[in-house]
Amino acid sequence: MTRALMCGCAALALAGCSAEQRSDQAEGEGPGAQLAATPDKLLWGDLHTHSNMSFDAYSFGTHHFSPEDSYRFARGEAVTSTTGVTAKLQRPLDFLLVADHAEYLGLMQGIERKDPLLQQHALSTRWSGFVEEGRMIDVIQEFVAITSGEAPAEPLPLEFSRNTWAGVIASAEKYNDPGKFTTMIGYEWSAMKSGDNLHRVVMFADGPEKALQTLPYSALESNDPEQLWKALATYETNTGGRVLTIPHNGNLSDGAMFPDKTMSGEPLSIDYRKTRHKFEPVVEVTQVKGDGETHQHISPHDEFADFENWDETDLGRNPRTTDKEELRRQMQGEYARGALKKGLLYTAFDGINPFEFGMIGSTDVHTGIPAVAEDNFFGKFPDSEPSALRLASSMGGALWGNATLSAAGYVGVWARANTRKEIFDAMVRREVYASTGPRIELRLFGGWEFSSADLVGEALVANGYAKGVPMGGILTPSKKANAPGFLLHAAMDPDGAYLDRIQIVKGWRDSDGTLHEQVYDVALSDGRKVDPATGKAPPVGSTVDVKTATFTNSIGEPELRTFWVDPEFDAGQQAFYYARVLQIPTPRWTTYDAVRYNLDLPPNVPAETQDRVYSSPIWYRAPR
Repeated sequence: MTRALMCGCAALALAGCSAEQRSDQAEGEGPGAQLAATPDKLLWGDLHTHSNMSFDAYSFGTHHFSPEDSYRFARGEAVTSTTGVTAKLQRPLDFLLVADHAEYLGLMQGIERKDPLLQQHALSTRWSGFVEEGRMIDVIQEFVAITSGEAPAEPLPLEFSRNTWAGVIASAEKYNDPGKFTTMIGYEWSAMKSGDNLHRVVMFADGPEKALQTLPYSALESNDPEQLWKALATYETNTGGRVLTIPHNGNLSDGAMFPDKTMSGEPLSIDYRKTRHKFEPVVEVTQVKGDGETHQHISPHDEFADFENWDETDLGRNPRTTDKEELRRQMQGEYARGALKKGLLYTAFDGINPFEFGMIGSTDVHTGIPAVAEDNFFGKFPDSEPSALRLASSMGGALWGNATLSAAGYVGVWARANTRKEIFDAMVRREVYASTGPRIELRLFGGWEFSSADLVGEALVANGYAKGVPMGGILTPSKKANAPGFLLHAAMDPDGAYLDRIQIVKGWRDSDGTLHEQVYDVALSDGRKVDPATGKAPPVGSTVDVKTATFTNSIGEPELRTFWVDPEFDAGQQAFYYARVLQIPTPRWTTYDAVRYNLDLPPNVPAETQDRVYSSPIWYRAPR
């Protein structure tokens, strides 16, 4: 199959998809502790879309693309973008969360419509004057000064905030169609102390009857995540509702996303660790601002650790330290693999691991259009929407230039039904995984009783739940086997590329307290074998034709499955295991653009890419 470039930009049809599956195992429950129905639906969605209700999206030029427009697009309708391009997903999403920034949520729309509730508000009046005089840059500068703590915050009128939040919820409720398309209610808390990215999406399990009893908690009230969690705990106590927070990929946080100390400089207390574990069951590890799985500074022996890394500055564009040891320490607190390893130290200490999280992807799109296809990249900011000019733009909507933007990402959720409750429950169970774009189907089970016979056909899933735990689960010591075994199955995106390999990434803590990692190639396409001398597999090769921006599925496999036993297991060592599945190489979106618009390829970006998915881990808890 040859993947041809889709030309003609009056209307772009964008690849996206829907398919359909975990067991609700509480900690301490053993294999086979299933609910009445296993999670058999694989749902695809985005939990991080911004509309014109976000101040930054508005300042970038997204003035009139509303949350309702985002919902319509995600469920498969054609929409007109900010730049006048018609966009429509070839395959609708199953769910969406429009997570607009809580900081001055909806204020610019209020100014635009001359909301009477803002007429006596000093900041609104001042900004309205700036807008009328064409001085949007002054509005942006004041916003940055306020949100960075350099200028005092000016709270919005309470009634305006209540009306705005009610409108956000009403839009979500209007498009929520249980069983067919789910809208999650939430927002983004956007703390950025000293330029460090601490942003989190706040997601409710609840509908309007409970969500209307609160207001979004913003970084203007506090830039400390502990205060955010405290406010959300109060919401749960007062309403009986449920809520969680999703840290963004931490690659722009200078190590502050997965810290060793609290913002007040104290060691992570038991209360901090319990609270973080409760409210943050998953982390967003891939999105437009790069990939947050790992980095070569912390995984020097991982040949695939340099994927879409954004590592030159923090979110405030402050340059990186030149001290190599300090840089490595920061990276351990920025990337998911470093944090997962760090968490094992707490598990070994007292069993309370604040970094025992699953992994998801989302877009962080600021156009309201959550689309991620490399071969028809729609951009993430108005200036990066399709045009012959976008590769030359240095704005990139925010940071380093459009050519460096990542097309990622989506979240895959194994659920029993397409509803708010079931999607939220899957997040809490961590039976979710991250995709940099393609809708690859992935299953991972770990247990003590598996054998290769459990791989056969559809029985793999039944065997996985009956004898083990799925991704996100916990394994405890067993006398049934000397080492845990894992069942893995991956199937290609039906509209995408064949698969190169399945890998298991293992992290562990040895008896001396030293942290280690190892990447195992456990299933390879095309009959390739791992070289026992190097421990590496030969490359799958590439069929990418850069001049035509095409590839063929003449290498790789449409499906891979395997049974793998850890060959170096030590029952006394805390450990985690997650799967990483790579596609064969395909053209990067910049290559498609170069051909579509007859442009030279940007010299600082790769011509091809290997998109991938990351499962949530399975943890082994050794005796302490």
